[in-house]
Amino acid sequence: MDTNLRYWDLRYVSGEHTGIDIDNRDIEAAGVSFFSKAVIRALGPKGWGIVTVSPFDPDDRASLSAYLSRAEKAAVVTREDVVLADAENRKPLPVPSMKEDPREVSLEEKAALLMEITQAASLPGITSTRGTYTERNETVFFLDSTGYETSHTICRSGFSVMAVAKRNGMMEMGYVRDHTIDGLNIRHRGSDGEKAGKRAVALLDAKKPKGGRMRAVLDPELGGVFAHEAVGHASEGDLVKEGASVLGNRIGEAIGSPVVTIIDDPTLRSFGFEPIDAEGIGGARTAIIEGGILKRYIHSRETLAAVGSGDAGHARAMPGNVPIVRMSNTFIAEGDASYDEIVEECRDGILLAGSRGGQVDPGRGVFQFNAEYGYLIEGGELKEMVKDVSLSGEILQTLHTIALCGNDLRMHPGYCGKGGQSVPVSDGSPHLLLEEAIIGGSGDV
Repeated sequence: MDTNLRYWDLRYVSGEHTGIDIDNRDIEAAGVSFFSKAVIRALGPKGWGIVTVSPFDPDDRASLSAYLSRAEKAAVVTREDVVLADAENRKPLPVPSMKEDPREVSLEEKAALLMEITQAASLPGITSTRGTYTERNETVFFLDSTGYETSHTICRSGFSVMAVAKRNGMMEMGYVRDHTIDGLNIRHRGSDGEKAGKRAVALLDAKKPKGGRMRAVLDPELGGVFAHEAVGHASEGDLVKEGASVLGNRIGEAIGSPVVTIIDDPTLRSFGFEPIDAEGIGGARTAIIEGGILKRYIHSRETLAAVGSGDAGHARAMPGNVPIVRMSNTFIAEGDASYDEIVEECRDGILLAGSRGGQVDPGRGVFQFNAEYGYLIEGGELKEMVKDVSLSGEILQTLHTIALCGNDLRMHPGYCGKGGQSVPVSDGSPHLLLEEAIIGGSGDV
């Protein structure tokens, strides 16, 4: 290969995607598509040069040499020299075995199983339903200029179901989703469709609470969103390097309550599991915050060399895209409090559950998340259901208000978007008690 290059790597991803969409018991789409994409990075004296190829033959080394020459010529001059941290961990994790391989189940049977879930959501009061199934089988091949070579195949699949209830001009939605690396997960899931339908109907009668400062309990889904959005993104090495993170230059500081430990772990058998990252580096369980103290950032090889204080192995990419620093499975670690103890200790406040999106500015350190629903807490007991409620505040201040962490950690799968790329992740938390939270609401209860 070209001796003028300091380093190069190739990541080639091929596979197939299965998608099924059902709208009000009608199958709108069901099919399989195929993909084959490679991205080649070449680091020369000037900086990185990038070439993307589709389709690509990884055994055609003559073509690879030509692509590397193109990449070198395309290199972009950088303000500062690109330095890569040593590739210390080169051992891929074994891909967990699946309980039932989705590839062995026909498209027709998958559509029938998804139909059962959406039909279960069609309860009295529900006016429309929608179900989706996605399945992605990927074979990833990696090769770099040191001669290191590795490959793996992984299958991710899952479903979502949405139910819409209407009454007297009001409309509410209930939503359930589940994605996994454990294999086909849409058998005997009618209870999830029923749950979506019941929640949508119940929200029609829910009240809108008053906003203000109060004690709050976060359920594992909303607590996980806080861990991912407010802390995880702020710990990403590229944002820290760019000065766009409120956590920059705070390693060793107590930035939260002593009960708070937040971890990103690509080795965890959850939806964000990666056998090896997009730079050929083995992932590691990275404790970002331990006992309230900021300990580490998550990194690519380049950001680790530039910033330090953390672990590489956190570079991820969509097929045909360059690696960027990304989370995998991000969660708040368990404490020793039970759910009942947390609600009782809250005394008077609110429980927030589920997530309907929101926004975060990791540079300014502020966030706002919308809960799917909630319950008022009075005298340490759950009372009536509420809706249109949100949690907002400053990241660092909120971390200090976490008084109790439950012993009931649960992970929730999803996809995270950054830099025009979307990758599978999961986030989670036990139930949390916040001594003071800024709650948004517009009601009178």
